[in-house]
Amino acid sequence: MTVVVRSSRLWISAFRRAVSKRRDGLEVVQQQQQQQRASLGYAAAVREEEEDEYQEYPWANAGLEEQGRGVQWVFLGCPGVGKGTYASRLAKLLQVPHIAMGDLVRQELSYATPIAKQLKSAMSQGQLLPDEVIFRLLSKRLEHGASCGESGFILDGFPRTVNQAKTLAELAEIDMVMNLKLRDDVLVTKCLGRRICAECGGNFNLAQIQAEGSANSPPIFMPPLLPPPKCLPKMTIRADDTEEVVRTRLRLFYEESKPVEDFYRKQGKLLDFEVAGGIPETWQRLLTVLNLEEKNASQSQLRDASRKKMTA
Repeated sequence: MTVVVRSSRLWISAFRRAVSKRRDGLEVVQQQQQQQRASLGYAAAVREEEEDEYQEYPWANAGLEEQGRGVQWVFLGCPGVGKGTYASRLAKLLQVPHIAMGDLVRQELSYATPIAKQLKSAMSQGQLLPDEVIFRLLSKRLEHGASCGESGFILDGFPRTVNQAKTLAELAEIDMVMNLKLRDDVLVTKCLGRRICAECGGNFNLAQIQAEGSANSPPIFMPPLLPPPKCLPKMTIRADDTEEVVRTRLRLFYEESKPVEDFYRKQGKLLDFEVAGGIPETWQRLLTVLNLEEKNASQSQLRDASRKKMTA
């Protein structure tokens, strides 16, 4: 028991050091960003307008004025709902890293490390991954980000238990928790339509979903996300994308997720969001809910202006 306590203290300390490094380096990063913008020819007036615009959005600005950092958000949602898609888009818009625990686990499994051995052992026995290992991976990722000047984060699919949520709360202030929801029948169809290109790694979906509405949910239309012709012969299906496995995953997810949702709901940090369409429609609705429409448009204009200057 003593060994576990010591080990836990070690990774808690490592996590705190990672968060501290990110905050300490923020002022340097901001100066570097200003120099980079100036080198790209952005006018000071445009920069000031963008900064003023950012202050208008309460969700995007939560905790930033006092702590001087990027947003620290969590994205929850059942398998196949699109957490990764929308979390990564928002991370890019808000200029914070998108951290998906599944990606961290898969990356670590590709290395011959003691952590990888622990992960393989737990997964082969069908056990939940130990919290200690999960937080060590997260600490490692944050420390790497600190060395690159990152600030803030969007966590994708984590925490999954109340204990993880409580530990995370001791180590970092979570500003908001986005909880994506989608009907089970649509989720199953969507998961069964998923395809991955064996060559480029691109993710696609062959399912065309047209679900009728009910008293409790609106009608849902999701067009397929088809691969380009060059990827068609190389389409693969995930081994766990069968109806039986998908429904089992959903059942286990609901059993796990409700206590976590309740934990954040009691704190007033949980925002439920119903997915009711494809990526273009859902993305615009999400921007509206988060009051980020103008910021998205502003960044698009800046990107267009930058491209024109580069081609001039």
